[in-house]
Amino acid sequence: MIQIEERDGGVLLPVKVVPGASRDRFAGEWDGRAKIAVAAPPEGGRANKAVCAFLADLLGVQRRDVRIVAGETSPLKTVSVAGVTAERLRAVLEET
Repeated sequence: MIQIEERDGGVLLPVKVVPGASRDRFAGEWDGRAKIAVAAPPEGGRANKAVCAFLADLLGVQRRDVRIVAGETSPLKTVSVAGVTAERLRAVLEET
């Protein structure tokens, strides 16, 4: 089960990022984290931007409401999403 934590009017989502995929997609759960595959390469922060854009589109929030708060240079990251509850996030991930 993905370990989503509610905090300060939003959620903290632990993710495992897989850059260089054929397309952006939610790829299930990995070790308590949401596994997110993105087409962007890991160079120059492009995969980080792609993860934020993917989650913003998936959850229907503004890009500025999604940011990486830990693991900037690691495939294991923590993403903060403002304006979303843990319940809503879980529901969206289950539908995907």
